[in-house]
Amino acid sequence: MKVEIDSNSGFCFGVVRAISLAEEALQKDGSQIYSLGDIVHNRKEVQRLEQMGLRRATHEDMEQMEGCRLFVRAHGEPPTTFQRAKELGIDVVDATCPVVAALQQRVIKARDEMKPYGGQVAILGKRGHAEVVGLTGQIEEPIAVIEGVEDLEALDYQRPIYLLSQTTQSVALFNNIAAMIRRRLPDEDMLVAEDTICRRVANREKLLKEFAARHDVIIFVCGKKSSNGKVLYEVCRAVNEHSYNIEEAAELRREWFEECRSVGICGATSTPLWLMEDVARRIEEEFSV
Repeated sequence: MKVEIDSNSGFCFGVVRAISLAEEALQKDGSQIYSLGDIVHNRKEVQRLEQMGLRRATHEDMEQMEGCRLFVRAHGEPPTTFQRAKELGIDVVDATCPVVAALQQRVIKARDEMKPYGGQVAILGKRGHAEVVGLTGQIEEPIAVIEGVEDLEALDYQRPIYLLSQTTQSVALFNNIAAMIRRRLPDEDMLVAEDTICRRVANREKLLKEFAARHDVIIFVCGKKSSNGKVLYEVCRAVNEHSYNIEEAAELRREWFEECRSVGICGATSTPLWLMEDVARRIEEEFSV
């Protein structure tokens, strides 16, 4: 059985940068470092960093963190978090992905452009996702979060709309949502649809389709909390019905590999290479004929 790891899968630039900053901070001095939420949506990688000394914290924990260091992950945070840390005397290690940071500024720009026309800002994204919380928190005005077609009723089609997107959303979904909004407006010029999806992520969809099509079985490795993982796994499954989503090697099942000659292993932007290598090793040792 041939086992291949997708060379285009694994950590994106923003996650690589965040992990590197976290490792550097943990090795730098003895002060306790807390990550505001999971540093990455992958349980195994979180456990690895916890073994190095990183601790997880919530916004409510910040009251007791004076003298500690607070790590802001790649997803970013609203300005209120940084202001509160300053007031509480907490040193911040800001690992916000540059692509996300640029999008945060675009949210402010969108608000400013819509203001003279009484317009509204909307974001295609997962409600409650850390990146989306950070984006909606950039301005005081309410922002409509669109997860799918069912959320389009929340928009006011008598007012102009500025549509943006969470960086890890599907390009196809964004284009579809934008087209549906445009059809509902009395004048299509009332919509500004700015595709803010990270191209380092979006370009993976085409490459992933090609990868999934050339293998008998696809094992997609990602954390259960990964929004990007859910999108990319569905890309694999649409091309190859023998696609299976796991979080770690222990979830592999023998029946998946019956009469299988080639296995492709791939993952989300939050999936570390070492975890995909662990899965490949388990397949070769236990299921390869």
